[in-house]
Amino acid sequence: MNGVLILAHGSRKKDTEETFEKIVGMAAKKVDTVIESAYMEFSEKNIEKGLENLLQKGVTHVKIVPYFLFSGMHIHKDIPEEVEAFLKDKPEVTYEMGKTLGTDPRLAEILADRIME
Repeated sequence: MNGVLILAHGSRKKDTEETFEKIVGMAAKKVDTVIESAYMEFSEKNIEKGLENLLQKGVTHVKIVPYFLFSGMHIHKDIPEEVEAFLKDKPEVTYEMGKTLGTDPRLAEILADRIME
């Protein structure tokens, strides 16, 4: 079974988690798949916990969708290393990295809306 881990960086400000969880909830209503959220740092709801929650739901292939604007070291190195360390004893589970939010034109629309507010 396929599942998705939506991953945010995390923040020392805990109210950011509430904002992120709202976004994840909105996305979950638009797709028909098992979704979990997690944070790279500053949260007990870390990558390992998010992956474990997916595996407990029967997921055997995880798509990791980073809620990041840019594709930097976290995307290319840190996240894959952490995921691979977690999955090293779970050969039945595979994963793939999704794209960052990047230069999606829909983000420009949101930015334009914020400018005009």
